[in-house]
Amino acid sequence: MYIAMNRFKIILGRETEFEKIWKERDTHLDDVPGFKKFNLIKGKKQDTFRLYASHSEWNSEQDFVNWTKSDAFRQAHKGAGQHSDIYLGHPVFEGFEVII
Repeated sequence: MYIAMNRFKIILGRETEFEKIWKERDTHLDDVPGFKKFNLIKGKKQDTFRLYASHSEWNSEQDFVNWTKSDAFRQAHKGAGQHSDIYLGHPVFEGFEVII
């Protein structure tokens, strides 16, 4: 199994807007081969931001890579830049191979 995460630093006071964007977006993941599960998780509040992460589980790293090259990926991410004013910096990707 493979876990893919993107970490987001969201400007304080914009958390509700960020969560709404994710709740209302069409991820286009349901029919993607190898996709298992998705969660948006909220971390601790810092001085200038709140940490969030998108957490997706895949059968394999190759399934995740295939998705990133797919039309479903392009559809899920179209217009993503239009909300750049709620982020501190760019998302940070982290990928993990599950051992146990």
